[in-house]
Amino acid sequence: MFKSLNLSTLKFQAAFVVGLTVAASDANAAGNDWSDIARNITTSIEELPGLVTAVSYMLGLLMGVVGVMKIKDHVENPTQTPMKDGAIRLAAGGALFGLPIVFESMLNTIGTTGASIQPATLSKVTFQTS
Repeated sequence: MFKSLNLSTLKFQAAFVVGLTVAASDANAAGNDWSDIARNITTSIEELPGLVTAVSYMLGLLMGVVGVMKIKDHVENPTQTPMKDGAIRLAAGGALFGLPIVFESMLNTIGTTGASIQPATLSKVTFQTS
């Protein structure tokens, strides 16, 4: 794969990256800079705990139902389905179902007040030409 890369391809790729960087530094003059991008990322992930909670509850419920079905299969035919299959799924479902509660108590222990992490600021990118 790397043998097919020749010198002209590498030069084109380098010129493309430099062009993107120069275009990005020109866009910074319009008010968008790296600190705005970092701030947008931090703002976007604020709702992540709610998503984790919803997915955790849904998967925990699903694993619990599948675990009960596996235990039912074990009762009907113990030689085909071992008991550990159902027990593992029930334990995983319980752990997933309890994850939001653990997360909230961990957040309350650490605390949500105080100094928060702020993104680094960068006003613009400049290149010196000599």
